[in-house]
Amino acid sequence: MPDKNEIAKQCSLAFDFIQKLYLEVSYLIKEIEGILAEHDFVIGRPSGYQISARSSSGLEPTSVNLWLLKRFGVFFAPKDKIVFERGQTKLSIENPTKALYLRVILNDTTISEPTIYSGVLYDIQKQPKAKWPIKFEQAMQHIQYNDEKIFKDNLEHVDFEDAYIKLKGKLARNSLFKINNGETIRDLIVKPSLELYEKY
Repeated sequence: MPDKNEIAKQCSLAFDFIQKLYLEVSYLIKEIEGILAEHDFVIGRPSGYQISARSSSGLEPTSVNLWLLKRFGVFFAPKDKIVFERGQTKLSIENPTKALYLRVILNDTTISEPTIYSGVLYDIQKQPKAKWPIKFEQAMQHIQYNDEKIFKDNLEHVDFEDAYIKLKGKLARNSLFKINNGETIRDLIVKPSLELYEKY
């Protein structure tokens, strides 16, 4: 049986590794943001400069499972389609719209290694009788909360509708560990995503 000092060391290493993984993903997102800026796309800012994720600080067992961020997303939209308001953005979904979408899954029973999905969500629109959401930034949180319903069948082909929003999507899947330099970011994420955006 491992001694107390060994367990403490392993615990510290585990947290250090997770923190490093989070930092690497944040650098990746910023790198994608920089490349997409060359194409006049800006990152969506639901509540400032951050990812959209479902998390929890509750003590119920199902809530404890959400303490650690395992899945999160960001989106990008053309600069001329998005409005900036006090450090946040607004991409209206009163009428059908589309956005580049990046979804990171660091841990899940359905994958063997951290995975990144990138592509386009399109025909995004709030339902006519719904008063909320009115912008995609609000819908991003709804997507995270309902991710198992939205992405349950096939993450690469999204077709979802509920009482609040409807949307479709085409996403490409890559191992996060394949995306390790500017060239792979352009070739495996940015270029295919822009092509999907133009197509749909």
